[in-house]
Amino acid sequence: MKRKFYLTALAALSAAAIGSAYAASAAENDALAIATAKIGMRQAIAAAEQHVGGKAARAEYEKHKGQWVFDVEVVKDRKVMDVKVDPTSGKVVAAAEDRADHDDGHDQAD
Repeated sequence: MKRKFYLTALAALSAAAIGSAYAASAAENDALAIATAKIGMRQAIAAAEQHVGGKAARAEYEKHKGQWVFDVEVVKDRKVMDVKVDPTSGKVVAAAEDRADHDDGHDQAD
């Protein structure tokens, strides 16, 4: 009887540990994290383009200073702007000129 109790407890603890590990990895996956955003990628791009007055070249959902944001690169007049859009309100929270593209690995294709 004790053995059955121990096996049941072990199974429950194992299931909890596996579930916690999966939840932790899912929370750090950009693609899955976007499910909590109140706006979509299209709305974030539109907000960033309107803010800068240019065209979006790249957009992604990422953590910035511990908070999830839409990070949109917008091009206007040969300048590239990095625009951060709040995923809850859809408002631009930051915009700065991107002097160099640090995301490209310095390859020849860019």
